[in-house]
Amino acid sequence: MNSLSNRPIIIIDNKIPFIKGVLESYAEVSYVEGSKITSQIVSNADALIVRTRTRCDESLLKNSSVKFIATATIGTDHIDTSYCDANGIFWTNAAGCNSGSVYQYIASVLAWLIREKNCNLEALTLGVVGSGHVGSKIVRLGQLLGMKVLVCDPPLQRTRGGDFVSLDYLLQNADIVTLHTPLIRQGKDRTFHLIDADKLKILKPTSWLINSSRGEVVDGEALHMALENKLLQGAMLDVWEHEPDISFDLLDKVDLATPHIAGYSLDGKATATTMSVQALSRFFDLPLNDWQPPVIPLPQYTIELSMDATDKSLTQLFADVVWFTYAIVDDDRRLRMSVTDFEQQRGLYPVRREFHVYTIQLKHGTREQIDFLEGLGFKIILC
Repeated sequence: MNSLSNRPIIIIDNKIPFIKGVLESYAEVSYVEGSKITSQIVSNADALIVRTRTRCDESLLKNSSVKFIATATIGTDHIDTSYCDANGIFWTNAAGCNSGSVYQYIASVLAWLIREKNCNLEALTLGVVGSGHVGSKIVRLGQLLGMKVLVCDPPLQRTRGGDFVSLDYLLQNADIVTLHTPLIRQGKDRTFHLIDADKLKILKPTSWLINSSRGEVVDGEALHMALENKLLQGAMLDVWEHEPDISFDLLDKVDLATPHIAGYSLDGKATATTMSVQALSRFFDLPLNDWQPPVIPLPQYTIELSMDATDKSLTQLFADVVWFTYAIVDDDRRLRMSVTDFEQQRGLYPVRREFHVYTIQLKHGTREQIDFLEGLGFKIILC
């Protein structure tokens, strides 16, 4: 603690939204670009609030006074948790904070498959690898769309049991494979290069691979060769090995490419900031245990959609309403136009809000259509 004022010294990633001005009355606060948070900067700090671009390990923390780390992200692979535990440094993540945002992202990928590839989702099998906060929502989405859903999650299978399948079985039988695992580099639940050259050979040649988890879960070079040799129909990547220095060759081969923004809805960001501030408040006994962002901005365009549901299938409704909230091709286009701005595109990402913000004014909607849209998360007004 700052010996003169008895106020904690806190270093905060300057890209974390809604947080500026919140802690200044109770702490000495500095905002620093995440990739530029160094051991010198944190040497006198009591707390860090970071994102994935700050590697919190011995080289950063050894000679510091840091005793609290909050990451405003689901993932913790950028935190050496063993080192923190061994050295009395409390750490916390924002588990589940952006699950709704990734759910929206995957929904937009599926809408793209309907719109651009004429996929009949009801006839396809969805394979979900990882069934935690995010993956469980994708499982429900697939079921809502009438797809057959296969789920692989060895840790959950061991602890809970249930209707899980092996990874090989899933890869052999799924038409769309979507990855929602943490990055684990060693041990029996290792996910580093979980999808490697051998696993890619198992996929159907008509299958699609989606990765919105961590880039290193997929061997990028192996995926490039698999796409080159048409071992699968296509791939959609939000996360990349070696990002922000992503492979141009792989970028040219994938069908949809985005700059690690699947979880970047403002709703997800606001939840992550809320969880981080409240955790810090509890740790340092500050009066912010119930703090939340007062206002979350809305998109520039309308959040109401008027739609005539006459003769529209559930799949058509799905593609239309999802595309209205988030057309993934916009993010794909921006990345391809300026790949070297990967980090800037993340930092300046446009306002994206999740389904619950939107109201569908539905004309001639059937009970089935209404239940379906409400099941996706939309508000419905009949007119």
